[in-house]
Amino acid sequence: MLGCDCSVCTSSDLRNHRCRSSVLIGTPYGNILIDTSPELRLQLLRAKVKFVNAVLYTHAHADHMYGMDDLRPMPRHLGGPVPLYCTTEVERKLRQSFAYAFTPEAETLTSGYLPKLMFHNITEDPFMVLDELVTPIPLEHAHFSVFGYRIGDLAYCTDVNKIPRESMKRLEGVETLILDALRFKPHPAHFCVDEALEVIDRLQPAKAYLTHLSHDIDHEATSKMLPENVELAYDGLCFPF
Repeated sequence: MLGCDCSVCTSSDLRNHRCRSSVLIGTPYGNILIDTSPELRLQLLRAKVKFVNAVLYTHAHADHMYGMDDLRPMPRHLGGPVPLYCTTEVERKLRQSFAYAFTPEAETLTSGYLPKLMFHNITEDPFMVLDELVTPIPLEHAHFSVFGYRIGDLAYCTDVNKIPRESMKRLEGVETLILDALRFKPHPAHFCVDEALEVIDRLQPAKAYLTHLSHDIDHEATSKMLPENVELAYDGLCFPF
């Protein structure tokens, strides 16, 4: 946090050094990115990721979409625009926030000067990306609508303070759950740690990771308090599923 000298913000533990949340899913046909955080370029360089083949957006908040311009090099490698899968609301906000990329003049510029993108509007219905079935999970984030996503036996649900009953059904049987847990105290738009643990206890995944952590959460100290099947996520975490 800017201007903060707390023990987490000044920690030497690299697991306490947190960028905004993005997730990369490697598939046999390419990489699926969930959200374009403001630190996206640095995150991709750190992870030695050369290509992003498709992007899914959870919602239209700045910390989840303001790294979109870092997709500029991708069309040269892909041979065409980067497909973006999102709701019409997210598309509208992206076009508004990055208006320079969607002018008639932008269409004539060589790839690399501006991001070349192709929108695919999605609803609550499952859809295919890179030969993977993606199931949207409608979530509540205060008064905002958010999508989590399920691919196979993994589900990613960030920025959520309530999971509707029908969405809980879409999460049944997940083996790996990545779930929002902002801090220890309740928050009007995010699960706190106890609320996230209640959801995990109900769904009983084999493994769960808590993400979107604030500087209230010290990695080492909090990890000692968690159930055996629950861990804190951290920047650079990788695992198969």
